[in-house]
Amino acid sequence: VPRRPAPVYPATPARPLPPVDLTDRATRERLSGPALRAFFNVMARWQVKDDDARQLLGGVTNGPYYEMKRSPDRLLDVDRLTRVSLVVGIFKALGVLHSEALADRWVHLPNANRLFAGTTPLAYMIRGGLPAMQTVRRLLDARRAG
Repeated sequence: VPRRPAPVYPATPARPLPPVDLTDRATRERLSGPALRAFFNVMARWQVKDDDARQLLGGVTNGPYYEMKRSPDRLLDVDRLTRVSLVVGIFKALGVLHSEALADRWVHLPNANRLFAGTTPLAYMIRGGLPAMQTVRRLLDARRAG
């Protein structure tokens, strides 16, 4: 049986950008302040309680949480920066998929999707942590793509 040649992608001058190196301190310093400000803006839009927002950030205790809220220009570790990125991505995807009013309430609405098992997306993300946040982001991105 003759072997088929492997498929070849067409040549293009476009090159994918390398992923952001979150292990680089300078990169994290550049991104952390704007990321935290965006996170707190999303929490306000979604009307998320501070206790729940602390859990979305990975279980930050009260003191550091309120210090971040008061003064967001600080260095975040890779985990927190990733969590914030996921929240902002979820926020953006919801804005594409739904009206502003529904997008801002969506995380609080019980959801019939098997993934959520009747709970709210917010409860799912708090209970499941980073993997659950990634799953919600992928779900919304898939819906957005059609």
